[in-house]
Amino acid sequence: MKVEQISIFLENKPGGLERVTRILKEANINIRTLSIADTSEFGILRLIVNDVETAVRVLKADGFRISRTTVIAVEVPDRPGGLHGIMEVLSQHRLNVEYLYAFVEKSGENAVIIFRFADPDRAIDVLLKNNLTVLPGAKLYSL
Repeated sequence: MKVEQISIFLENKPGGLERVTRILKEANINIRTLSIADTSEFGILRLIVNDVETAVRVLKADGFRISRTTVIAVEVPDRPGGLHGIMEVLSQHRLNVEYLYAFVEKSGENAVIIFRFADPDRAIDVLLKNNLTVLPGAKLYSL
């Protein structure tokens, strides 16, 4: 039920993101979703890709600093209040969200919210016990 995410530390300058996407394209890596947070000097690019091992290998070989993080993907109906239903459950169980980002599946009927928690095992247990759909990594990588 856990998903592996890679984080890449980038200097905040023109061409940095292009370099990452070129390397991944040349390695035939498909980006499933991404998020970037930046400051004036650097950024953190968070990616979920279809082939984590190859992505890490080719990016490290090109000199990028990479870290791997466990995140959780939760499927939710793509409608007003969809995210709130999840947040309500998390709040009731005092689970803190470190960060999140989202995307809409190809069908357009559901959204997928990517969550980072300090205790992913507890978060998965709470989500499943509250009848929320937690996607396994293999399914997310293939969307």
